[in-house]
Amino acid sequence: MQSYYDRYMDLDDSDFENFMSQQDTSGVCEVFPDSHNFPLRLSDLKRNLNGEGSHRSVSTLIKFQSQQSIFSSELLSNSCEFIIIERLPSGVFADPFELQRLVQRGVFSEIAVFGDTNLELPSFLSNHSVVEIHLVVDPNILQEATDIDIQLPLHARYQPLNESGYSTVEFGAPDILVCCRKKEKVANRYCFFKLKNNDANVYGARIVWKIPSGIKAHVDFVSAVTFIAALLSTFVIVVASLYYSNSRISKDLKQL
Repeated sequence: MQSYYDRYMDLDDSDFENFMSQQDTSGVCEVFPDSHNFPLRLSDLKRNLNGEGSHRSVSTLIKFQSQQSIFSSELLSNSCEFIIIERLPSGVFADPFELQRLVQRGVFSEIAVFGDTNLELPSFLSNHSVVEIHLVVDPNILQEATDIDIQLPLHARYQPLNESGYSTVEFGAPDILVCCRKKEKVANRYCFFKLKNNDANVYGARIVWKIPSGIKAHVDFVSAVTFIAALLSTFVIVVASLYYSNSRISKDLKQL
């Protein structure tokens, strides 16, 4: 994703798809020259939105199925990792500091947030962001059916006013990739594959988050109450300050 943002200013789905197609290095891969014969395929993808309110988590259960391939034995001599790319809508964000704590606890191998990382911006002033997750795996477990369960904590941005009191943001399916390189080689030469979900069983790949927002019809009432509360608070502070000052003056005069 860093390479993508070095080339493009913002996340655009068409630009991203074109970029990903250019990054496919399987044509020059020494170990798996044919991506169709890669000994692993995506069999199931299940997504859920957990929690309530403005702080929730996206659960992604990924099931992989090994398949017979002439390159299956070669996989054992490689170091492989899964890369999950979660493209977030503009209405939500991931906290980079929270995610780094998950790395420190060993939940993920590496994780980073790209794009709009300003946590304070409201939804209508923010852009899309992307979370890139790395999980290093033992090639031995890729010889049989493998499950990966990912819990990604997310937070809602302040939403614009509307009539219903809720804003809706929708998540698409994540991009799932595998990156393998020879263990004994120092050179940065790797095999890179994007696992497609064309033949997979997909459950809830597109999930919807209804985020509470202000109701436009309540603006005048809320503004009036806020103004009155601020005015009364200011009055109380001024009166308390005057009372305290007079008390100090009276005390000083008595001492004289």
